Amino acid sequence: MTAAGAIVGVVLERHLSKVCQNHEIAITQKNPVISDFNELLKKSEIFDIPTWRWIQRLGDIRNLCSHSKDRDPTSDEVQDLIDGVDKAIKTIA
Repeated sequence: MTAAGAIVGVVLERHLSKVCQNHEIAITQKNPVISDFNELLKKSEIFDIPTWRWIQRLGDIRNLCSHSKDRDPTSDEVQDLIDGVDKAIKTIA
């Protein structure tokens, strides 16, 4: 399950990068990650606070899947990530 979470996290990261490009938001970080894109979209008022928190949660789950940590994500968390990324791709442009 962690591999699926890591892969779908990359999909979310690429989608948020595209959203920033669509809104002509300058990306100054050399290797931005989900939280960087999320913060830029919030500061640019593309995301409201609830959307920002939701994306942050998805990023947190992705990090559990991809990085050394104290625990592995649950299968429910990975499913939430997969479902959340599917929804984000369909609703955030």
